[in-house]
Amino acid sequence: MPHKNTFTWNSIITALTKSGFLDEAFKLFNSMPEPDQCSWNSMVSGFAQHDHFEEALEFFVRMHREDFLLNEYSYSSALSACAGLVDMKTGVQIHGSMSKSPYLSDVYMGSALIDMYSKCGNVYDAQKVFNGMSVRNIVSWNSLITCYEQNGPANEALRLFFEMMEFGFEPDEVTLASVVSACATLLAIKEGSQIHTRMIKFEKFKDDLVLGNALVDMYAKCGRIKEARRIFDGMPIKNVVSETSMISGYAKATSVKAARLMFMKMTEKNVVSWNALIAGYAQNGENEEALELFCRLKRESIWPTHYTFGNVLNACANLANLQLGKQAHTHVLKHGIRHAGMVEEGQRYFYSMTQEHGLVPSKDHYTCMVDLLGRAGCVREAKKFIESMPMEADTVLWGSLLASCKVHGNLEMGTHVAEKLLELDPSNSGPYVLLSNMYAELKQWGEVARVRTLMRRRGVVKQPGRSWIEINNQVHVFMVKDKTHPQRKEVYKLLNILAAQMKRTRYVLDVGHPESETYQEPMEMDMKII
Repeated sequence: MPHKNTFTWNSIITALTKSGFLDEAFKLFNSMPEPDQCSWNSMVSGFAQHDHFEEALEFFVRMHREDFLLNEYSYSSALSACAGLVDMKTGVQIHGSMSKSPYLSDVYMGSALIDMYSKCGNVYDAQKVFNGMSVRNIVSWNSLITCYEQNGPANEALRLFFEMMEFGFEPDEVTLASVVSACATLLAIKEGSQIHTRMIKFEKFKDDLVLGNALVDMYAKCGRIKEARRIFDGMPIKNVVSETSMISGYAKATSVKAARLMFMKMTEKNVVSWNALIAGYAQNGENEEALELFCRLKRESIWPTHYTFGNVLNACANLANLQLGKQAHTHVLKHGIRHAGMVEEGQRYFYSMTQEHGLVPSKDHYTCMVDLLGRAGCVREAKKFIESMPMEADTVLWGSLLASCKVHGNLEMGTHVAEKLLELDPSNSGPYVLLSNMYAELKQWGEVARVRTLMRRRGVVKQPGRSWIEINNQVHVFMVKDKTHPQRKEVYKLLNILAAQMKRTRYVLDVGHPESETYQEPMEMDMKII
């Protein structure tokens, strides 16, 4: 090439950055006699496109300092880098700089801003940018729908989807993948099925891998494992995402054997796949298998995540629970593992997070450890553990410890913990009720009366007892003295049968003392619906 002008230099730099040869492009840029706006933009864009976000922002700042005019290409690449780094502080500064330019009203700049705020978890400002856009396209709608799908509330993603169609925009594969994922989060099987039906009408969506993965995940999370399997089997290409969704779906449907089989057949496994099966074991009471699988994960040099340790600590807590019943009891007899042993194992996993894997435990991990110690009856150790935390303990942590104090009859510690809870949330009836019941179990009726008087004086009302059970993907909720359930006659009929059996075995119901929170009026065992 006899003579290189700026256009020639820029063409070569652009080709190099698009191909990922960033070092070569950087050297060429530094050897340019007079780089122009296009040269700088090519470098900023190239670094951002290949996930070298810090370098992209460095070039953007240098470009600004060199008094080159920043245009829509400069801004969009810089915002993409901020999104990649989750650097909202710099993103806000760039947004401020754009406010002084003519590019703020540009539809593509608006979409880039929404994406940046979305990746940084700032739903409020993403919505604010969207509201201020005079012109919107499918990209801007997709950016905001994805924002709500990823950050919540997911029902807003659904609302925007239907609003977008009312404005005459046709959803593309990005829209559909986001809104199907929102349906999975909400367990909105009706809306998800409607969207799936809409997709079937368009041939172009038939073999889309991302949409297939989203549909498998949605049906699996909603408990429709047969539909999930049908879509999975019909996918021409499958990957670790769809296979992991099936593992989670089988685990949710209590088909742990099928989940394990799917896991074993996977040609490529990542830490998410391992986590899904570990969680499936823990959720279905197969805690020993969860811990064994975790050991296998480490042997295969898979790097565990926060989620891995959360499930492992839960499995330890379940095995340490003195009330777990026959399964854990058999495990203890078979393997000679005492509850204290499970505590030690849980502690070892917890401390290995930072010491071996460089992970900073979250509040959820501390809660798991408090639960583990509490279930094993180590309430004093649990209290010391809470006090040693690098963060302020919340009501969930103290509440977990108070429940353990009640189970293990530690009134002294329970009183102290209840006082802590009442300081943090004096309007919550839970601590009052637990403390009152602890006094009642020890027949200290004067203290029971004192706690109940304190509740009345502070205007705290005890929430009615509530329980729920899921049968065939339908959740049934029951409240104390509730007679609104459509199958109440069948429920009370079964209660009558159980009551008769209790009577035959001469079981005496402990109705407590009239001052106890657990007190029930003596009643005939025959419970009839009028």
